[in-house]
Amino acid sequence: MATIAGKAVVQMTVTIELTEPEARALDAMAGYGDDSFVKAFYANLGKTYMEPHERGLRTFLKSIREIMPGVLHKANAARQAFHDPSIVQEIIKG
Repeated sequence: MATIAGKAVVQMTVTIELTEPEARALDAMAGYGDDSFVKAFYANLGKTYMEPHERGLRTFLKSIREIMPGVLHKANAARQAFHDPSIVQEIIKG
């Protein structure tokens, strides 16, 4: 006879909306690398609060390093396009 077992799973995701300056600051912070950031945090602020969350912090910083450069590159490219005279001429010609 089959065995049936129920299992409850609770999952949460959080969406954060950042301004460009906030995104650039977060990108810079993540750029220090996990070990350097954790070491500086622990040295200056202690381990009591952050240590239980270190694994989450590391995956968060990894995500930022993987995603944020592409997002910021698009902003830089768009800004550059508006300052490129050849692109402006193409837009005017329609």
